[in-house]
Amino acid sequence: MINNNSNNFKQFLNKRVLAIDYGTKNVGTATFQPGHEPFPLEHLLVLNKGREALLKELSSMIEDEFIEVVVVGLPHHKDGNRSAMTEEVDKFAHKLNAKNPNIPFYFQDETLSSTEAHSRMKNSPKYNFKLDMSRVDLVAATIILEDFINGETPCPI
Repeated sequence: MINNNSNNFKQFLNKRVLAIDYGTKNVGTATFQPGHEPFPLEHLLVLNKGREALLKELSSMIEDEFIEVVVVGLPHHKDGNRSAMTEEVDKFAHKLNAKNPNIPFYFQDETLSSTEAHSRMKNSPKYNFKLDMSRVDLVAATIILEDFINGETPCPI
């Protein structure tokens, strides 16, 4: 559920936002334009064929889809500490930002977004009340985007 009164909703009103759920095998993406769409939508699942190929594909997506803001899910351990994956995502996000310097980039904590994605799928007729592993990263990206839009203070990269 999107909170139309959150600071981030107001700050990014009418801007096309892309969320990225980075994974070593698959990268889920979701888009949302506050004020134009009712909620974030799954976009594309991108196979991670290596850092350079992924940077190129996501940069093309940013350009082709007229993206104005990018949100990257940043994983942490449940206790809030950084992990090896946190460091990998951080480095990747900075490289993607360097290839798209005119676009603001933000981090959003994505702790337990995959667990939430599993739950949503099992409880939704959209997914026939079943877990569809091929779409988990896409659903996780929508959750990252919802959490970002509902937040109060964006965390810039």
